[in-house]
Amino acid sequence: MNRTKQQIREDAKAVRSDLSGDAVTRMSNAIRENVTPLLDRYTTIMVYAAKEPEVETRDLIAGLLAGGKRIVVPIIERATCSLRLSYIDDLSVLVPGTFGVPEPLGSEIPADPAEIEVIVIPMLAFDRQGNRLGYGAGYYDRFLERCSQPVRIGIAYSCQEVERLPSEPDDVAMDFIVTEKAIITCQ
Repeated sequence: MNRTKQQIREDAKAVRSDLSGDAVTRMSNAIRENVTPLLDRYTTIMVYAAKEPEVETRDLIAGLLAGGKRIVVPIIERATCSLRLSYIDDLSVLVPGTFGVPEPLGSEIPADPAEIEVIVIPMLAFDRQGNRLGYGAGYYDRFLERCSQPVRIGIAYSCQEVERLPSEPDDVAMDFIVTEKAIITCQ
């Protein structure tokens, strides 16, 4: 039986929402430990600022900042369905913004997409071929089409994996997927 993207999205949200707070913390820490070595060789890194119950990224961002990395976070432009970018040098600038996503509103330091070497991207569901399913508005797909040079790393809990995601020509595949259990090299 072929499931639609919306059905997979709903199933992934349900599975993720069943995770306890302790499980989210434990798995997010394991994901941080798995993804950090992939980021070591880069200087300018874009990382999403997580909202519950996404893989938590505060400790990842804090560790990267402490290691001297330049961190860029996305700001959601709802009217244009696009992402605006800002550097951050302190987690305290992140406040709830569009859809409750932490953003550096009022403390923006504009970032040039061309400077980004690697992007850490949230996923609702994924498969081992590198296909990623987000919330459905296409913010990251549109951004990645315009900014194709960075390495793309999707992070999610292993319970969000599906055997095969339906993909469209405008869907942008990940180079790596990192879960609490594995680092998957895609493509």
